[in-house]
Amino acid sequence: MSWQSPRVERSDLERLLHDFEARLARLTRSAARAKAGAPSVEGVGDIIATAVAELAQRVRGGARGVGEEVSQLSDDALLLGNKALRKLTHEVEHRPLLTLAIAVGVGALAFGLLARRAR
Repeated sequence: MSWQSPRVERSDLERLLHDFEARLARLTRSAARAKAGAPSVEGVGDIIATAVAELAQRVRGGARGVGEEVSQLSDDALLLGNKALRKLTHEVEHRPLLTLAIAVGVGALAFGLLARRAR
């Protein structure tokens, strides 16, 4: 997984969090065995484990929220695109010559800009 890539999958984040939780749990168990008689080490380990678990839950919830927002935005974009297409179809049906003239004008403008840019 590359951190430079603009797209990070939610499953990658969840896998990373699970791996981090497992490593932290192993570290906590190792520290508890090393300091068997010291209750403060176990308490710190429990506090860290609880904090990481809460953080992981928040990140998972945030990932779900982002996924829902993206889904809503894509639905909105689809509706807007369909509406624009219906409006364009209506205009072409009722004013074909005007639509053709506008298309030729836009094409000529685009050609002029591209030809000017190529120099």
